Amino acid sequence: MRLKGKVAIVTGACGGIGQEIVRKFVSEGARVVAADLDRRQVEDFASQFSGEVKGCGVDVADYAQVEAMVAAAVESFHTLDVVVNNAGIGVPKALLDHDPAADFDLVTRVNQKGVYHGILAGAKKLRELGKPGVILNTSSIYGQMAAELSFTYNVSKAAVDMMTKCAALELAPLGIRVAAVAPGRVDTPMLRQYQALGLWEHIRREQMRNEFTRPEEIADVFAFLASDEANCINGSTVCAEDGFLNFKYPLMAT
Repeated sequence: MRLKGKVAIVTGACGGIGQEIVRKFVSEGARVVAADLDRRQVEDFASQFSGEVKGCGVDVADYAQVEAMVAAAVESFHTLDVVVNNAGIGVPKALLDHDPAADFDLVTRVNQKGVYHGILAGAKKLRELGKPGVILNTSSIYGQMAAELSFTYNVSKAAVDMMTKCAALELAPLGIRVAAVAPGRVDTPMLRQYQALGLWEHIRREQMRNEFTRPEEIADVFAFLASDEANCINGSTVCAEDGFLNFKYPLMAT
């Protein structure tokens, strides 16, 4: 049990990846504050566990709510070790069809400001507690590449990668380690939006092994990075994309 005795916060806990991170952390011995925008939904999710998980409704774009979430975690479990800034949103849309408020401002508030808020509030609490800790951010391979229909999502995830690097540098003297995970194409409700566009089979065939990554496989990476086994990984974005960034869709594919 790599996370035995540790207390973690996971935002976006009701999403496809978020739920699996919570389940994996609990299986590894952690107690978890599961946070999401819909308080009732996240409390229902937390009720599936036997006291190891506490649900918390929070809008990560509101710093005061994030501070309150961090304080509630310490109040509930008396310490804090890991913060996972996982909340994120994205809707496929061509750039020239954008409404700036809905398609740039909203996504940026959640994906970029939400991670910034989690880093800041989590690090301040760890400093107050006088202990080391780990902050993990959910990035994406789309933070490292251009893609159609995902302009703001890509920009926000590129920002997550840089926030990870900068936070790791500034927080290292406090013993706080910061890293990110960049999933590839994971079979989640967010990715399933591409079914309605008729692109599901196309993007499946683009995978190296012609299959999407499963959310629980991403959760395994997060659990490793949260553990002491990953002590030498700091400031890095770990790609978990089944090789997607390393090859071009084969010309002779059938």
